[in-house]
Amino acid sequence: MPDVAVVIPVYNHGATVGRVVDAVRAQGLCCVLVDDGSDAGCAAVLDTLAAGEGVALVRLARNQGKGGAVMAGLRAALARGHTHAIQIDADGQHDTGDLPAFLALAGQNPRAVIAGRPIYDRSVPLGRLVGRYATHVWVWINTLSFAVRDSMCGFRVYPLAPVVALLDRVQIGRRMDFDVEVLVRLVWAGVPVIQQPTRVTYPQGGVSHFRALHDNLLISWMHTRLFFGMLPRAPGLLWRKLA
Repeated sequence: MPDVAVVIPVYNHGATVGRVVDAVRAQGLCCVLVDDGSDAGCAAVLDTLAAGEGVALVRLARNQGKGGAVMAGLRAALARGHTHAIQIDADGQHDTGDLPAFLALAGQNPRAVIAGRPIYDRSVPLGRLVGRYATHVWVWINTLSFAVRDSMCGFRVYPLAPVVALLDRVQIGRRMDFDVEVLVRLVWAGVPVIQQPTRVTYPQGGVSHFRALHDNLLISWMHTRLFFGMLPRAPGLLWRKLA
């Protein structure tokens, strides 16, 4: 099995992050918590969690956005000697009971990203579903493949060496555009993506930092940049499919 750390970006999720950490630690996995400029109450919760065994804390001086927090966590996990990192949200929407399935696939495919493909219950907002489908179509265009069926689920396993190398050479969106852009660029780089079905729930009263106008504009600009980045890569991507 790969040497795995679970990276959890946190921004004012003080009410839920403890349950997520407990569920991860119950499966014998260590955590890297990334405090993305949280308020004093959440910061105190994270300090208490970090005092426990198997929990490390990275504290960002100011809010970097979800992508910025995940990138900081991935770099910290690699610096601690881990070969892989599992990204999971702090709000409890991801089912930690599916961690063994993700780990098993990562063990069988150590070079691949294991990306969650959500199975939603009735709690998912309709607007989110519509927006996600539009992004899926753009990802299929920008990769010239159907390798990535869902690029927005924040539950995934990364092989750290190729991902951090990518972060070192390319500027990737640091907010809600990160999850999509990093997968597209990894596909361009030849890193396999394997999708693992996983249950996703939107907790009642949960904290969401998705800003409808701002983040949708960021994501639209990201798709535009990726489209023009795909064009010179198109011959190679098509040849890869034929080969």
